[in-house]
Amino acid sequence: MRRALFLFAGITFVATSAGAVEPDKRVLTLDEALRIARASHPQLQASRAQTEVSAAKANEAKAPLLPQVAGNASYQRATRNATTTAAPVGGGTPTTSTGVSSSNFYSAGLSASGLLYDFGQTTGKWQAAKASLRSQEQTERNLAVQVAFNLRSAYYAAAASRALHKVADETLRNQEAHLRQIQGFVEAGTRPEIDLAQARTDYANAQVLLINAEVAYQTSKALLNQAMGIERGTDYDIADPPVQVVEGEDGDAEDLFANALATRPDLQALARQIEAQELSTRALKGGYAPSLNASTGLTESGPAVDNLHWGWYGKLSLNWQIYGGGITEQQVREARASTAALRAQYDLQRQQVRVDVEQARLAVHAAKAAISAAHQAAVNARVRLNLAEGRYQAGVGNVIELGDSQVALTSAASQEVQATYNLATARARLLQAMGRS
Repeated sequence: MRRALFLFAGITFVATSAGAVEPDKRVLTLDEALRIARASHPQLQASRAQTEVSAAKANEAKAPLLPQVAGNASYQRATRNATTTAAPVGGGTPTTSTGVSSSNFYSAGLSASGLLYDFGQTTGKWQAAKASLRSQEQTERNLAVQVAFNLRSAYYAAAASRALHKVADETLRNQEAHLRQIQGFVEAGTRPEIDLAQARTDYANAQVLLINAEVAYQTSKALLNQAMGIERGTDYDIADPPVQVVEGEDGDAEDLFANALATRPDLQALARQIEAQELSTRALKGGYAPSLNASTGLTESGPAVDNLHWGWYGKLSLNWQIYGGGITEQQVREARASTAALRAQYDLQRQQVRVDVEQARLAVHAAKAAISAAHQAAVNARVRLNLAEGRYQAGVGNVIELGDSQVALTSAASQEVQATYNLATARARLLQAMGRS
């Protein structure tokens, strides 16, 4: 493996050929990075916890529909004041005597109660809570799609940096070969000293290019760690990502849009929010009507534990708020307005989906065309460099022509790398626009 040491601003950089992998470094694949992000990303963990909160709230809303059973036991000791009034014989003012005593009282009971009917108030709240849970599940899925897109984008950026590092390494090797060749010509007296000075300058520039490529590669891996949601070093390498063709990427835009409408989790989340709001409105309307409840209970009470007497009761109660200051009417009004706002938000998001799909589809097509053009440019630039090297060796070319040819090849190779990973990123964005993770 080829290694190059550079001293720059007092810092030593160690650059290796990007075409080889350090034997002590592990290689991170795209699939593995996606698994890590799905398991460890803090945003996804927070979203999963919020889904658990919504599930608990749905069960809380269901609880009033189930029978309520309670038990109670009590002990009491209290005074009993007895007052006796006696009139003296032959008349006069009555006399009063007071006796103060205390006694025990024990009580234990078991009661059960349940809602019989409340015109859909409680059932509506439960159904609304379940719809909110489904909305949160879609929100969690939407976040997973976003995290997957961010991860893919970061991975492709790191892979592109790795490929650009390889281009910089190849450029340095070419400049090193040119320097040795030109130095031989100058020492033989067939080339002027200015050619050697130019070759040394080109070699130094290639060193700087490789240093910057190494820094960019390490930085891209740090950003990839962030996209995975983990804290770790950058002592690993990036594997070449697989080519992932998106199903239907060359198809009709309307077909892609229809598929996106059916799968986009953000749209599904809004639809479930609208459903929840409509159910809440229906539940609030039940406040205009009474509610019917039933309860029953058994009791044991008495002055001593071994002297208790049992009792039973049953009760039906009808509660009806005849007038509450218009609060129910205003709550219904508020709920209807919230539903209208959610519907407008849904329509706006639907329009955004169309734009997202169209932009991503066009980006894929443009990237495909750019790859072909960039590849042709790289092939021609390599032919130009070979011709320039031959002309220089034959003595009919000059060092400027040779240097320009090398710069053109480096630029063309870099453009080909960028075009390749621009296509990968465009496909990742199309996956996101389609709501696929």
